[in-house]
Amino acid sequence: MPDLILDEGIKNTFRPFMEEILSKAGSLVHSVYMTGSALTQNYDPKHSNINSILVLHQMDLKLLEWLAPLGKKYGKKRLAAPLIMTPAYIQKSLDVFPIEFLNIKLIHHRLLGDDLFEDIEINLSDLRNQCEREVKVKLINLWQNYLSASGDRKLLTEDFIRSFSGYIPLFRGLILLKGRLPPILNEEVLVELERVTSVNTMVFKLVLKEKKERKTLSATELNTLFEDYHAAMDKLGDIVDAMDM
Repeated sequence: MPDLILDEGIKNTFRPFMEEILSKAGSLVHSVYMTGSALTQNYDPKHSNINSILVLHQMDLKLLEWLAPLGKKYGKKRLAAPLIMTPAYIQKSLDVFPIEFLNIKLIHHRLLGDDLFEDIEINLSDLRNQCEREVKVKLINLWQNYLSASGDRKLLTEDFIRSFSGYIPLFRGLILLKGRLPPILNEEVLVELERVTSVNTMVFKLVLKEKKERKTLSATELNTLFEDYHAAMDKLGDIVDAMDM
């Protein structure tokens, strides 16, 4: 996919981690992947993690115990703990986590082994059900975070920024439900979401801008942001509610 890139610096950062895993668990490893923003132009070296997936032929709890301490060693290099799964788990979980597997399917790079994600099929009915749940959960979280911040502008700004990355995978799912192939880059996802749903995504573009600039918004700006955020998510909820898959 043309929007995916694998920067040599990121690859070199990840290589020792992968080699250490293979030295311990070579025969157990089915395949290794990089995924997430590290493969896109949205990657920010100061704030983005390098995410990976380790697929084992079968789960091995002793291996997990061995892997656990590596977090301190590699966390300083912004290497997140890998997602660990098995081929059987993937097949049994597509109906439960269609949003997550859709995003892995769209944004992954195989480093070792056979590619299990390239040809997975996302059931639209399962995707619609998870999108409905996610929109409603995010609305509840939006209300809760707004109240919990107790008017603290810095905290509320950080809440909006921190939670935003979780919205993009959901938006890709909604775009697919509308019959379009979801874009990779965050900015293009928002453009396509507005095109297929007619929901004004300006508020999400503002949060994306604040995520890059890291400024604390004024009380008036935050109140307006909250209202526009709520209106957009509420409308998306109505749209997915009306879908019949």
